[in-house]
Amino acid sequence: MARIDEKKTMRESVYSETEKGSASSSPDLTPTPSSWSEKSIREPHEEGIYEPETRPQSTDIERVASNVLNRIASRVTTHSLAEPGPPPDGGFKAWLQCAMAWLVVFCTWGYVNSFGTFQAYYSTNLGETASTISWIGSIQVWVLFFLGTFAGRAMDAGYFVPTFAVGTVFQLIGIFMTSLSTKYWQLFLAQGVCTGIGSGILFTPAMALLSTYFSSHKGIAVALATTGNSAGGAIFPLIARQLLPQIGFGWTIRVLGLLNLVCLCTAGIAMKPRLPPRKSGPLVDTSAFKEIEYMLFSIGMCFHMASLYFVNYYISSYGRDILGFSYSNSVTLLIILNVVGIPARVLVGHLADRYLGALNTLIPVLFYVNVLAFCWMGVNSQTSLYVFVSFYGLGLASFQSLIPTTVARMTKDISKVGTRMGMVFTFLSFASLVGPPIGGALVSAGGHTYIYAQAWAGASAAVGTALVVASRVYAFGWKLKVKC
Repeated sequence: MARIDEKKTMRESVYSETEKGSASSSPDLTPTPSSWSEKSIREPHEEGIYEPETRPQSTDIERVASNVLNRIASRVTTHSLAEPGPPPDGGFKAWLQCAMAWLVVFCTWGYVNSFGTFQAYYSTNLGETASTISWIGSIQVWVLFFLGTFAGRAMDAGYFVPTFAVGTVFQLIGIFMTSLSTKYWQLFLAQGVCTGIGSGILFTPAMALLSTYFSSHKGIAVALATTGNSAGGAIFPLIARQLLPQIGFGWTIRVLGLLNLVCLCTAGIAMKPRLPPRKSGPLVDTSAFKEIEYMLFSIGMCFHMASLYFVNYYISSYGRDILGFSYSNSVTLLIILNVVGIPARVLVGHLADRYLGALNTLIPVLFYVNVLAFCWMGVNSQTSLYVFVSFYGLGLASFQSLIPTTVARMTKDISKVGTRMGMVFTFLSFASLVGPPIGGALVSAGGHTYIYAQAWAGASAAVGTALVVASRVYAFGWKLKVKC
């Protein structure tokens, strides 16, 4: 009997330990007689003892082990990948991410927006037409936007650090290979394709990561980060204008590359993802295609993007070819275009956060840019071109800063913000690819008078504005007081 009592005590101890490992459903975690070892079942019967009340009522010892292990694994996973709670919406860490995102935008879009400087330089030194040269800048922007879907999904899946490292390597290789290039096809591959790949892998994850740190201040945070676009678009041309006559093309590009190296390494060390990885899920969020608001917005942005980048790339050439600007003064136009946009980005970000909402702020900006695109046809003197560039720069900067904010606000599931943002950028990639070359072809067709290209830019912007307005009306009606 002592032996039987000892075994009974051991069994009860096992049951007690099992019950402690489970907060609920204890019958599912208790072993059945058939699951005991043959010896533990047979020995009580050999003693003539049968105690049905001590027999557990579950099914199998394997199920016990599986349930216990699953609970342990679930607790470990929940602890390591726990939801981080609402965004901090401020504080040192959040604003540090904003500052680092500024560096990324400076090195990516700032460098891309300085292409007007190289457009003018290549037109003088390569002997190619303006339309042909513009393909370098167009392919750079296309690749940057197109990779948004892939880079954004990688960020959502938890691969921000390796993605950022790969993007940095590609961009720096592209810049330093550009410094060695002497022919058009070499510049196309190095500056257009390779640099574009690096910028595309870097930009979308950085902006998506930043948006996860803010809620009510998301607009101003993104706006501040995108001022790096305007700063880079002014600083890179300024450096190029000063160094090209002194140290030549190759070393000028290497200086720009070293500047990017320092900025990107700093950002790569300091930027930290906040959300747990979303490993599962498709590369493309197909549910977005069923959202009329999202699709109208995306297509409308494509029409505007085609117009904007034609103006951005050709404004220096217009000043030089039509109004007699020197190369140095044509670069000054590009610097003004970018510098005036810095306060505009901050202002529209504040309006979007505090008063109107991102989409409500974007629509007046689109009307403003649309009107200015048509006004370009009336610019016929150097003074009027300076005035036009100053006003257009305000609209261009506001437009660019509001795209990420608007997409983030349209995305209900914050874990999909990288994917959704990347999808919009992929749409925009095709517009930026064909816009400048179409404009360049129309310049040639118009006998280098620019009038056909200017009319096309205005019409394209008008279609884009109408589609974005339709997106807003579809989602919220004509109610003006709705913050969206």
